[in-house]
Amino acid sequence: MGFFLPEDAARKRHGALLATPCKQAVKDKRIMIVMGERTGRGMNSDQGHYSSHFNAIDKRLKRLGLNSITQEEMRARIAQAEIDAYLNNDTEAALNASKKMGSDFILRGVISSRTAYNPMVRLPEVYVSMSFTLTGADGRTISEASGRAESYSGGDVGGMALTLINEQAEGVVARLYSDYCRKAGVDGKSKK
Repeated sequence: MGFFLPEDAARKRHGALLATPCKQAVKDKRIMIVMGERTGRGMNSDQGHYSSHFNAIDKRLKRLGLNSITQEEMRARIAQAEIDAYLNNDTEAALNASKKMGSDFILRGVISSRTAYNPMVRLPEVYVSMSFTLTGADGRTISEASGRAESYSGGDVGGMALTLINEQAEGVVARLYSDYCRKAGVDGKSKK
């Protein structure tokens, strides 16, 4: 009898979520990924700042057959003010951006963090969480997923968020996909 590792359990959970039979329904659909970070000064929404985060999510979405709209395409066709508004939950901005980009889905990722000093180990800690919301082109929420991590790395929130994405993106993407497939099947809107 072998050891059962936590990674094995996670892989099985992800596999079960991805086993939902609707890959044809998402194949070649266009998805726009918008990332931002909530800070004490407001929302940082400079998409160029999140290229590594975008790429980490994008490669997992491509495995499902989705076509991500590149950051360059977004910058060329959408005003920064629309991205800012969308990240601040402005549904009208999301609809406008979706129409301009011709996207079927929008994935909104928001990084939140807090820092604290841990007196036990005498080191600064950073607590990072990421929330993802998948919406349809019509602005309707399809799914929400999140991940959390903490580190004694000090204040490198962007680096910790990237680590968090790389560690937990498989589960987040699997959850978003499964929710979409389940709702598409219930609504009868799944198209081949």
